[in-house]
Amino acid sequence: MEGNVALSERPIRQSHSLCAGEKEYVHKRKQIVLHSLNTLEINCTAASVPHIALLASGGGQRAAVGLVGFLHQMEKEGLLDTLLYLGGVSGSTWSMASLYNDPQFSTNMDAAVSRLLDSPSVKLEQAVDWLGERAKEEHFSLADIWGVLTSAGIMKQMDLRCLSDEANRNATNPYPIYCATEKHCFTHGPIEGKWFEISPHEAGFTELGLFIETSLLGSKFQNGTLLEKKKEMDMVKLQGILGCAVADEETLRDFVPQWLNVPGHLDSAAKEYLRVWNILDKVIALTRITVKDTTALMYLDKLQKILEDKVNHSQTESVEAASMEERKTLFNRWSQELWAAVETWSQSLDDGAFKTHVSFLIKEVIPLIAEWKWGTTGNFLYQYQVSSVPACLYSNERLQLIDAGLVINVPYPSFLGDKRDIDLIIAPEYSAGNMFETLTLARDYAAEMEKPFPEINDTILEDRDWPKDCYVLEGKEKEPTIIYMPLFNRRNCKDAEEFKAKMDEFSTFQRPFSQEKMKFVLETAKENVKNNKETLLKEINKAALRRHNKW
Repeated sequence: MEGNVALSERPIRQSHSLCAGEKEYVHKRKQIVLHSLNTLEINCTAASVPHIALLASGGGQRAAVGLVGFLHQMEKEGLLDTLLYLGGVSGSTWSMASLYNDPQFSTNMDAAVSRLLDSPSVKLEQAVDWLGERAKEEHFSLADIWGVLTSAGIMKQMDLRCLSDEANRNATNPYPIYCATEKHCFTHGPIEGKWFEISPHEAGFTELGLFIETSLLGSKFQNGTLLEKKKEMDMVKLQGILGCAVADEETLRDFVPQWLNVPGHLDSAAKEYLRVWNILDKVIALTRITVKDTTALMYLDKLQKILEDKVNHSQTESVEAASMEERKTLFNRWSQELWAAVETWSQSLDDGAFKTHVSFLIKEVIPLIAEWKWGTTGNFLYQYQVSSVPACLYSNERLQLIDAGLVINVPYPSFLGDKRDIDLIIAPEYSAGNMFETLTLARDYAAEMEKPFPEINDTILEDRDWPKDCYVLEGKEKEPTIIYMPLFNRRNCKDAEEFKAKMDEFSTFQRPFSQEKMKFVLETAKENVKNNKETLLKEINKAALRRHNKW
């Protein structure tokens, strides 16, 4: 419920311990984990239930689909209920949001796979209606558009519940932690302000130890006081925030066409052009999935062709020899030409529902691209008089929450140290880029935050071009053990060349997967679990023994 609240309320919790709600859930979940371990004939008592977390990486649709396949096989092998926690960033949070829509998903992963493969697409009309409501809100941003199009176009569902709705559930599923990063801190701030976590009970900054109830995320605060309670964001918007790597302008470099990739020439004018081009390209690709009408699809194909022709035409004008001022003029003109082409195309559509919906979408997208607004929401640390609050948070009325994969593409920060006291991390790796990078980034992060992290043997890093399917980084004393499991590996790729080809074929930034591609990723992820069941069991057993020895 929205409205004014008493000015005396002080709803910010400052602590590096679990909140009461998570503590209670974890206590209940441990009973399920204990039963699962006993079924697996792993010796364990109620006092020595190991803290096991599955940390799913980002990686777009590859990560979203891979996580479903991995959990599906874990259920089949009787391993899913050994998990106390499930953490995700970026693409894996899309499937987490979809999975947790079912309060009993851990006991029926067959249904989760069926929903992923067989659900009918959401209609464009439904997506646009949702956007129309969000556009009236104060914190409307490109994350809303990204969220609705990934929800409707990739996950094939519009999940209108709120995350805090899960706060009172039973403990059938592992406790979920979704992760983001704060854009101001990511760009300018200290490391302590970068990592943001959201659970059914609390949302806040992991390292600062500053949290509010999740239902208050987005509300209006000043100096630690709740001034106005706003409606909590739904899971559609949350998916848009958590999975929007393109919100970071440096990520746009991944989209630079070869002819434009001139060293030193990707200045602000070029970035603006790339913003327009890439967002339009993604909007068109995702809109296609919500449309069945053949005439509408033909119109979308025509627009895609217009944009490609515009970009290819731009290629004929040299940017390399131009001065900075000339380039700025050139890119500005190209951006205007792209918009003009879209506007002309929009006007040429036959009158009807498709034209109305597309025109609305374009009208909403244009100003947001110009402002490059992503993930804006109320800042509960605005003018909060606590010395640990960084200036980039203290002085801004709004947070900009974006994809945590920009910091580390696996949610390690939320699971290191004493707070959740994790014994074993299972880390299926769906990231693009350099293999093992998530591990080395996490190691460096842990060192800076003075938190335990297992040693990474340098010989492992030599496998980056053709990794094995499973690595165990053994924790000693306080460090968690990490089981690291690359999706593509020596068992399913015959050499480094095939490994690279598979990574390219299933790259992060591409049009939504076909059914065949989805099935391939699902099966590959399942095989990874099946092939390494003995390793998983061995390390779970060791984690139980280790927890027992702590008592």
